[in-house]
Amino acid sequence: MQELIQRRRRAGLVARSAELDLFRANFDTPPEDERHRFLFHVHGNAGVGKTFLVREFEQIARERGALTAYVDESAGSVPEALEVMCRQFAAQGRRFKTLERLLVSHRERLHEAEAAALAALAPEAEGTPSAGSMAVARAGLAGLGMVPGVGPLAGILDPAQLAQGADRLRAGLSARFRSHEDVQLVLSPESALTPVLVDELSDAAADVPWAVLLLDTYEQTGRFLDGWLHDLMTTDRHGLLPATIVVVTAGQRRADPARWSGFADHMTALPLAPFTEAEVRGLLAARGVVADPVVAEVLRLTGGLPVLVSTLAESRPTGPDDVEDPSVTAVDRFLKWEQDPVRRAAALAGALPRWLDADVFGAVLEGSEAERECGDSQLDELYGWLRGLPFVGEQASRLRYHDVVRAPMLRMQRTWFPRGWAERQRRLAAVFRRWREEVEAGRDTAELWADEEWRELRLAESYHLLCARERSVPAQALRDLVEACDQGESVAGRWTRLLEDAGRDAGLEAVARWGRELSEALDEGGTHAVMVRLLDRLPSPPPLTPPDVLPRDAMDAVRRLRPRPAAEDDRDLLSARVNRTETPAAAPPQARSPEEASPGEVPQSAGPFQGSLPGAVTAGPVPVGAAPDGAAPAGGEPVGAVPDSAQDADVDAGEREPSGWWDVELPPATAARIRRSQAVALAARGDYATALVHLRQAAGLAPDDSGTFALMGEYHRARQVYPAALRDLRKALSLDPAHSYAWASLGATRLALGNPAAALADLDRALELEPDYPWALIRRARAWRELGDPARQLADLDRAVLLQPDSPWAHCERGDALRAAGRDEEALVHFDRALTLDPAYTSAYASRGVTLSRLGRHTEALADLDRALEQSPSYAWARTQRDEVRRRLDDSAHPPAHGPAPI
Repeated sequence: MQELIQRRRRAGLVARSAELDLFRANFDTPPEDERHRFLFHVHGNAGVGKTFLVREFEQIARERGALTAYVDESAGSVPEALEVMCRQFAAQGRRFKTLERLLVSHRERLHEAEAAALAALAPEAEGTPSAGSMAVARAGLAGLGMVPGVGPLAGILDPAQLAQGADRLRAGLSARFRSHEDVQLVLSPESALTPVLVDELSDAAADVPWAVLLLDTYEQTGRFLDGWLHDLMTTDRHGLLPATIVVVTAGQRRADPARWSGFADHMTALPLAPFTEAEVRGLLAARGVVADPVVAEVLRLTGGLPVLVSTLAESRPTGPDDVEDPSVTAVDRFLKWEQDPVRRAAALAGALPRWLDADVFGAVLEGSEAERECGDSQLDELYGWLRGLPFVGEQASRLRYHDVVRAPMLRMQRTWFPRGWAERQRRLAAVFRRWREEVEAGRDTAELWADEEWRELRLAESYHLLCARERSVPAQALRDLVEACDQGESVAGRWTRLLEDAGRDAGLEAVARWGRELSEALDEGGTHAVMVRLLDRLPSPPPLTPPDVLPRDAMDAVRRLRPRPAAEDDRDLLSARVNRTETPAAAPPQARSPEEASPGEVPQSAGPFQGSLPGAVTAGPVPVGAAPDGAAPAGGEPVGAVPDSAQDADVDAGEREPSGWWDVELPPATAARIRRSQAVALAARGDYATALVHLRQAAGLAPDDSGTFALMGEYHRARQVYPAALRDLRKALSLDPAHSYAWASLGATRLALGNPAAALADLDRALELEPDYPWALIRRARAWRELGDPARQLADLDRAVLLQPDSPWAHCERGDALRAAGRDEEALVHFDRALTLDPAYTSAYASRGVTLSRLGRHTEALADLDRALEQSPSYAWARTQRDEVRRRLDDSAHPPAHGPAPI
């Protein structure tokens, strides 16, 4: 009956098929084939299904006619493991008689040695020895190096007592043992027993095709088996093993690289992860559990851990409420081998933070029973013990629990001790807050957000406050996310994962869902997509209307002032900051200067922003000192500084989420920030009209934000609506007279309006405020050109190229200036560089074509001008230059006749 039940269970198992197929195929590969493997090492966390897989391997081996032996933690030494093997081989009809007899002798000699040790080290004992006195005897043997397998016992014996009894013990052993072989059976049983095992296996190989040794719970048995097994398989110290031996080891840790790295070509590591959703569904379906709500609840509670999935599947739940939380079962399995209550408590407490170092570990245990029981040295020892746990990984000097272990540990603590959970989370948040404040002292916001250490502490503080369900934290977390987007996708991803992790770990599904949605948005569309998702929390923008309606005569005047068309890329050089104390936001690469675009080209540049991450458009910065909704900026008041303990006191911090807890009202300044980020993204795609709609909404939310008005002015300039540009740029400068971005854009606007002297004054002011401002340098170079000062024009362009050597626009501008100065060979170098950086740069093709023609390379020149017109058919200047090159080619092909005309 039992065999039929096991067969049905195996038939219903759909997981681990890859591992099973790999092991099965190994029997089809001859040992002489280099693809054959002699050792398989299965490893993974507790509950991941290692034992089940090893038992399946055993079944496969038997189906192939193999002789098999399975050893687990019930064996405590090599001799005990060999006894287990002999019993199982005998049950399969193969007696290892010589080895069995030698094992009997080993037990007898060991008993005699223990009796001698008892007489030597505990001479007062009379009659039947007690368990305590036998422990002393065994400890004496271990302390003298006579029983290596029980070395840990040596610590219970006083060294003075050991020294005093050593001579008596050796004398007693010499009297009892009859031969050197008897002594070896006690002092070094492996060296006496293993050669016999090898002989027995070699004899068996003549009758069975394979022999498979399966060594399970290797995190325990490996302490005495691993070195022995390595010697057995990689040396001839004990004799030569038959080639038909296959060994399987299974434990929580990877194979020891210091020991097994030289054997890598002959072994296969099989790391086991939790079941995938498909595997969980398959296992549940085999038990008749198919309802989606039930499956979803099983997935949530088990994390795909096979032992827990199997446990819940056996109960065949019909509804989500029937699925019992298996957290306690899981924790018991993870800490199965640890009986010390202080260590168990420390392991549970260590799961609370997302990462640990020695300082965080000390903070975790602060005020706990473990801290009261331990001094500083013992805390260090406890931390060292924690580092060695198989489910604790270490990276960059920080410890992290494996997710599949940490999740049930957290859930158990949250559901069993809800108020204790919240209090411990608040205490950890306070620790991280204190450390954060130490790091941020005397530094401004932009500097802090660029500091990885500060960000880590901010994240940790926010995580623990979210887990404590402080009501002030969700809005602050979203404000921080907007700030994080300024630092690029990597940093923004840390904040979206913060929401995912805190929501999952604290049982706050709304928070976890928001985190997942924002993470998906980030993966799919970068920080711009995150801002779009955040905009869903705001009212939709009004229907698109013309951003500024000007009188007809004003619009006609603007059209008459259209500048020379040349599609020049200025996006990478627009490095002035929207707010001087903030990090510049990013814009996509390959943008075009809007007012320089040739007719028919769609402008793409967002204005004076510096690009950083391809495809990522970040939010514009919030002015320093103007924190959202009255809260101080980062570096001021702490996250969630006003605890909400009173209003949360009646909240069940277990599984029930407080009603409306995540209904966050975004503060006006944060909403304005998001609107402005959306405007930058739209402008990067050339949609300045819609961008201006968002900026007007941002200005309504934050009317004193100079950066918003500066962007509005720049976008009006890009659309060649110069009166509106002048109005908004002047507004920005009235709010912040030291706004370098606004001064630069104002100078560019006045240059486009035909007033180079006024433009020069504005651009000078921008460069006084920010000397290393490439965009302003190039605009000022144009002003110098209009004012007839080519030397100063080239000086500014030299500086711009030095600051931005990878800017195609800077190289193209310098090439044009050098061409105008008659330095065509030098100009050609810069046009080549511009087109290397941007192979689709239309005006660079046109300018290079003119330069090549001036150098007499008319055919190459014609190819470049053709390329420019292919990309922009309405590019009038390029068409005129191409006609001129064609004329020169015709003239060179048909030179004028000389001498008198023929009669």
